[in-house]
Amino acid sequence: MSLISVSSGKLIEYLDNGKFICGYVTDSQPKRVRLLNQNGRELNLPISRIVHCSSSRHNTESDRESLIRSLRSTTEKRHLLMERVDLEMLWELTCEENTDSFDPHFLAELTFGQDADDDIVSALLRSVFKDKLFFKYREGKIKVHSPEKVEQLKFQLEKEAQKEEIINNGADLLNRLANTDGSQSSLSETEEEIISILQEYYLHGSEAQQADVARKILKNSGFSKPHDIYIIFTQSGIWKHNVNIPLLRANLPTSFSTEARQRAEAILQCGNQSLFDDPARQDLTHLSPLTIDGATTLDFDDALTVEQQDDNYLVGIHISDVAHYVRPGDPLFQEAMNRGTSLYFPEGQVPMLPRHLSQGVCSLIQGETRAAYSHMILLSPEGEVLKVRIIPSIIRVARRLTYEDADRMIQSDPELMILDRLRKKLRDRRLLGGALLLPFPDVNIHIDNSGRINVSLGKTDTAARTIISEMMILANTESARFVADRMAPGLFRSQGKISKRVVHGDDDDLYLNSVQRKNLPRSELSTEAKIHSGLGVSFYTTVTSPIRRLLDLVMQHQINNLVRRKNLCFTLEMCKDFTSVITRILSTANNVKQQRHRYWLLKYLEERKNSYMDALVIESGPKRVNLVLTDILMDIDLPATRTPRPEPGTLIQVRPVKVDPLDNNVRFDW
Repeated sequence: MSLISVSSGKLIEYLDNGKFICGYVTDSQPKRVRLLNQNGRELNLPISRIVHCSSSRHNTESDRESLIRSLRSTTEKRHLLMERVDLEMLWELTCEENTDSFDPHFLAELTFGQDADDDIVSALLRSVFKDKLFFKYREGKIKVHSPEKVEQLKFQLEKEAQKEEIINNGADLLNRLANTDGSQSSLSETEEEIISILQEYYLHGSEAQQADVARKILKNSGFSKPHDIYIIFTQSGIWKHNVNIPLLRANLPTSFSTEARQRAEAILQCGNQSLFDDPARQDLTHLSPLTIDGATTLDFDDALTVEQQDDNYLVGIHISDVAHYVRPGDPLFQEAMNRGTSLYFPEGQVPMLPRHLSQGVCSLIQGETRAAYSHMILLSPEGEVLKVRIIPSIIRVARRLTYEDADRMIQSDPELMILDRLRKKLRDRRLLGGALLLPFPDVNIHIDNSGRINVSLGKTDTAARTIISEMMILANTESARFVADRMAPGLFRSQGKISKRVVHGDDDDLYLNSVQRKNLPRSELSTEAKIHSGLGVSFYTTVTSPIRRLLDLVMQHQINNLVRRKNLCFTLEMCKDFTSVITRILSTANNVKQQRHRYWLLKYLEERKNSYMDALVIESGPKRVNLVLTDILMDIDLPATRTPRPEPGTLIQVRPVKVDPLDNNVRFDW
């Protein structure tokens, strides 16, 4: 405010919610004034809030209505005078002056070209407060913005205008999408941006970059429920029904870079002839490897051979040589680094490598010539490891069997009979070493063409499956030993001593195995080869799934250079970096898999609300009871309100009474 004293009879102006309000002072104190404003209100106002005060007194003895009419007339007059204020021209006249601070009276006279009365000064001040681009009012003075400041403010104003336009357009778009049936026309660039803003907000909430814009769009469009965006996007076809929200939320890559795709296509076009030109690679195409996998498997990364040598058995565990194609520094290796693993969901998969490789040249497909790493391990009839050779090789798979095929043939097929005897011996040796088998059924989730969800349990300890698991454990153990014995850097998996054992041998009891799982030490990935107590082996790594695991690909590169007597592919420091990268990415990937698995189980339960289901009591505490639904192997908790409290190990019935898959929420009752 100017230095003119504020006393009774003065016409003052103050700001209320950004608007100028006129008033007559009826009583003046050192720090406050009483006034009657243009809206007929009497106020007690701090002097610090006054922006402008008239130089002359006004007669306030008139009746109240006359005073109010006078104030409103003054307001109208000053509004009209604002139309004559050109702030940009005034700024051009003043921005080059030696000072950046001016008296309002001076600038008012400069603007209007005449002596400044109260109305003219007020019109200027009102204009400055309305348009803050060129000037700023502070402590009775008008400060001139620098050209840089004006450009900055212009940019901000443009952004605000764009934001406001997006909010308005966003509300219109949401309402339009809410009334479509999935056949909406193509979206404009602005609409695509709005979709992106709302999608990010649904996925990340307040952490989304433009959360405030998304909230305003939703408010203006009248959509206030937590999952309105999801419902509108799925109904309108923006998202597929049952879109994988955990995957989107984790921001894991689902498509490959152009460079990676081009590299994969180039590899595919090169053919296999170069494999035979490699003097270090042994041609094992005279062997007849077999693969044993699930019926729907498309990426085959392991195959087996077995032949008798005197009284012993030479087992060949042949692993796809992915390292031959995917090398550090190239775009494909970077893609593997970004993913860490392939992801498998009931509705599909997200491969670690492009399908040109994962289901093509790297996949050990029946009848196709393939690069491999062959672990040729001589075993005694008792499953003792007598000799190990790890060699780059060329193989051609002769037979592709499913687990069901192998189980049916295991008593009649000579190779499978030998492999079955050896897997039993290998398992027995691991059990002597303290291994825990803990067989848990696979929970198989299938969505049929009508969208109906079917859940079934598959045994994981059939003869065929355990042949594969024992041979893979053998190859991984001997690979870890191979690297550790040469004191080369590597990536190793370990598990500390199991302090509480409730399972011994090959117990196949759901209750005991569930309790044991809750009492296992955490497994660790490190650069030190240590005991893995759960598997009952002294050293352990994984090399048997290089198509779908970064860890296995890294170790395959390290072993490749050791076998070929080259400089190590990765130093100790690089291996330490890999452990942190792999641990972080796998933690994210496993969370996504668990959340997605749970989503489909909740969808399954949603169709069975209020229906009783069998549940096995695992723990029964004074406040909570932990159970496992035996049909779908899902952990649940219930308050300990049942009398008498159920005993651990007993089978009871519970029913889901509230299920919300989108909220990841389910409530059961006894």
